[in-house]
Amino acid sequence: MQTKYSIVKQAIKSKILDGTFQPHQKISSESELMKQFNVSRHTVRLAIGELVNQGWLYREQGAGTFCADRSKLDTGQSINNQKSIAIITTYISDYIFPSIIRGAESYLSQNGYHVSLFSTNNDHENERRFLEKILTQHFDGVIVEPTKSATSNPNINYYLNLERQNIPYIMINAYYDELEPLSITLNDEQGGLLQTEHLIELGHKNIAGFFKNDDGQGSKRMKGYLKAHRKHGLSINPNNIITYRTEDKYHKPSEELEKLLALTDAERPTGIVCYNDELAIALLDVLRRKKLRVPEDISIVGYDDSFLTEVSEVKITSIKHPQSEMGKVAAETILDIVKVSNANPRKTKEVTESIVFEPELVVRNSTAPLN
Repeated sequence: MQTKYSIVKQAIKSKILDGTFQPHQKISSESELMKQFNVSRHTVRLAIGELVNQGWLYREQGAGTFCADRSKLDTGQSINNQKSIAIITTYISDYIFPSIIRGAESYLSQNGYHVSLFSTNNDHENERRFLEKILTQHFDGVIVEPTKSATSNPNINYYLNLERQNIPYIMINAYYDELEPLSITLNDEQGGLLQTEHLIELGHKNIAGFFKNDDGQGSKRMKGYLKAHRKHGLSINPNNIITYRTEDKYHKPSEELEKLLALTDAERPTGIVCYNDELAIALLDVLRRKKLRVPEDISIVGYDDSFLTEVSEVKITSIKHPQSEMGKVAAETILDIVKVSNANPRKTKEVTESIVFEPELVVRNSTAPLN
């Protein structure tokens, strides 16, 4: 359990790292901090004293306490004086993420860079903690997979502070639109269109779509699903569109599919478009329990062309994700920025441009013409 003074200390430090307190700006008074945290003056002074001793703050007699300018103190000092790149992803050991990370890490290591990995588990609070660590330790550059990229992000100020500290960053898989960062992504809208159009061309008209909607990829894949219906003149049944959040992924999609399968034969979907292969595997379990055959009774399309497409008795048709190639391109891009722009993110768009991979469909035996 954190002590009261450490809570006050961390809160002040966080405001420095997210740019709320700028160098030489006066911080909140002792009285204001006492009121804000409901603590004694002694607790506030203890927290401020440690931050002064550690070089985060300085005092001026009769004027108050101010945010120190750490840029001159820390310039050129990275972890253990090594050349270092941080990689922040939503997950490290799950699904397609090991392949992406291997692609980046291999290239960075070959070029003499130490790599530090951070996994947010798609949680904003974890993202904040890692950004604070990166800002404190002064990495040469950062590769970021955004956390819940379709939702409002409370950590935007930390990215702005990366820019103020001339620490370049790029984003992979998705990006925070308000920052307009350089990014390495897959054309997810086109991917969603290809998934859906494949089923339509096989004669399916009643197609359910399952999309995770707190990540930008899911929103764009759903847009492609809708666009495919319109392109082929098919009406869209709103009940066939199932959305879910990260925290609901282990139960809501399966529960919603069971509801769809309980409909009459005429109303029940004959095809399913999935947010990713991980979801496709989960939904296959539901179809087995309901004694439905794939693809004879219902066709299913995944996304990412991960190792999961080959692990079950039904080999899953899926959209190919560049995985390790995306990781390598991200590594090449961040090093180009570090070297050419001299770690000045204001020049990054002069160095390179965002890259969008185009998707392709890999057809296996989970889809078939409608009987």
